[in-house]
Amino acid sequence: MMNDSGFWPRFSAAIEDWGNRLPAPAVLFMALWLLVVVVSSLVSWVGWQVTHPVTAEPVVARALFSEAGVVWMLSSAVSNFTGFAPVGPVIVVMLGLGLAERSGLLGSWLQQMMRHLPGVGLTLGVVLVGILSSLAFDAGYVVVIPLSAVLFQLAGRSPLAGIAASFAAVSGGYSANLMVGPVDTILSGISSESARLIDPAASVSVVANYYFMAASTLFMTVVISWVLHRWVEPGLRKASADESVVLSLTPPQRRAAQQSAWLALLLTAGALFLGVYEHGWLAGDGAFLQSPLMRHISVMIGLIFGICGAFYGYRAGHYRSTQALVADLEETLRTLAPYLVLMFFAAQFVNAFAWSNLGLLVAIQGAALLQLLALPQVMTLGLLIVLVAMINLVLGSASAKWTLLAPVLVPMLMLAGIAPEITQVAYRIGDSSTNIITPLMPYFPLVLALLQKYRSDAGVGTLLAMMMPFSLVMLFSWSVFLGGWVALGIPLGPMG
Repeated sequence: MMNDSGFWPRFSAAIEDWGNRLPAPAVLFMALWLLVVVVSSLVSWVGWQVTHPVTAEPVVARALFSEAGVVWMLSSAVSNFTGFAPVGPVIVVMLGLGLAERSGLLGSWLQQMMRHLPGVGLTLGVVLVGILSSLAFDAGYVVVIPLSAVLFQLAGRSPLAGIAASFAAVSGGYSANLMVGPVDTILSGISSESARLIDPAASVSVVANYYFMAASTLFMTVVISWVLHRWVEPGLRKASADESVVLSLTPPQRRAAQQSAWLALLLTAGALFLGVYEHGWLAGDGAFLQSPLMRHISVMIGLIFGICGAFYGYRAGHYRSTQALVADLEETLRTLAPYLVLMFFAAQFVNAFAWSNLGLLVAIQGAALLQLLALPQVMTLGLLIVLVAMINLVLGSASAKWTLLAPVLVPMLMLAGIAPEITQVAYRIGDSSTNIITPLMPYFPLVLALLQKYRSDAGVGTLLAMMMPFSLVMLFSWSVFLGGWVALGIPLGPMG
């Protein structure tokens, strides 16, 4: 156990106390939305503008308290909510997961898994799966994080620790992976276009950062697991010691769990066949990662869990009628009510912030500041990582930020002798490390709502205090890891 009088416990408690003094999350996002209305109007009237690094056209703040702003807010209020990324996939997946959980299937499966993933092995397994889940787009948020909470709870550990470890892995470590994923394709394309401003023949390969990111996957797995065991979980054990769950399976339940596992494997194999086979319905015309199967993987996961949950419930005797099954689906949606209320106000704030151009103005100004400084390579990369980490607190999209920053940073650092591949990987470190401590990250409210499921008095401050150690250690250790990698002259990838 950690010393409660030490610096970090007191600092963490101060963060939690400060954060939880804020209003309820829904009210907080409403207040932030009002703040954006006021600030956007003020800076618009002042006339703050910058030059867009790509189009060379002026970027100005758009006032929300204006005729155009009011019309936009009224006309987009519904679409902001219904089109908000975390809303639809979460409802679909949670319906399937809810059925699997309430029927008893998840408890049965996870109890069996616990025999093979005890102690540190459970942490390492959860973290590694969380990092690798970026290949499945948003499935990590809506599947891995809730399941990790249940896994830790079944192991007699705090479910909050499972949420913390998986959130740090899914979001904080999202840029790392053992396979080339969508983020590699998107960022390398933007980097190539930016590098051609200096060298028309320049090209940044999709695998330009592969060696480093593959190594980072293992490195971050160890780092996140160490932070959890060293700093975060000791503070959670005392408060959550009575939250463990012990299951005792009857023979019919055990047989139903085994049959459901075979059904899940059959359904998964069928889905993969349809996505991999050249003429499969879910294969599409391009690469596997861009296939309909992978683009809609959340729906497939929800469907498979739902089918298996219904099958288990029927075989185990939990569902003796269709009314019982529908009742569980309805109960699942009822539990999502607080999350949906939170999502409505979060969607209005995030979209208003984007429409006002405030995030765009901050990002461009930050890049311009970096351009004015002439520093050694190591210091430049360190400053770049810190700058991106700070900008990430107000502008969440990785591709949107890189679209804005790359045309300035890549040519500038090329002239300073820093290859585009190095600039890109430094950007990825800064972009990933602070995802878990900004409420502007679209899935932050989802994680907060899940946290409140296990601790009703949890607030924004609770989540920030829990994730702050991960963010700070990841930012520092990952930066040092890159510095050592570059200093040793190891290629970042096959084309590095």
